[in-house]
Amino acid sequence: MSDDKLKVGVVTISDRASSGEYEDKSGPAVSEWLGQALVSEWGTIRKVIPDEQNQIEEVLIYLVDIEKCHLVLTTGGTGPAKRDVTPEATLAIADRVMDGFGERMRSISLKYVPTAILSRQVGVIRKGCLIINLPGQPKAIKETMDELFEAIPYCIDLIGGPYIETDESVVKAFRPKSAIRK
Repeated sequence: MSDDKLKVGVVTISDRASSGEYEDKSGPAVSEWLGQALVSEWGTIRKVIPDEQNQIEEVLIYLVDIEKCHLVLTTGGTGPAKRDVTPEATLAIADRVMDGFGERMRSISLKYVPTAILSRQVGVIRKGCLIINLPGQPKAIKETMDELFEAIPYCIDLIGGPYIETDESVVKAFRPKSAIRK
């Protein structure tokens, strides 16, 4: 994959989906949303794994350090249940925490459900990759990405990733005027 092609890791974190007990609908929902929103060339690497902190950490490290993803989007495992360890795993492998992503995701979700305050989603940077813990339900993924993604292309610019263009009828990427390429 060329350096100017966005490489995205999509990780579904679910005991039941990883065991085949039910079909993973969250990972495909993330990929479908990206397919509608991105104008730039992109590719994806998908994984479905159980709610095991060491496995989550290993997959995140693999996607960033080995596969050289620019963006990793996880789905699932961000609630208050004992098995929900996605934020702990994400924070454990992070170089920097981007608090605004978690704050924004909860703010978006609060428009739809009062239980959004139970979410522990985080956004972090590891090396040249932005990692974001999305909600676990396809409907919530779309609602969140419709608003959250406007800040993601510029963040990826700032950490050395490819320039990402979006279909403005889905989401308009925000950049300061000085950062917009013609």
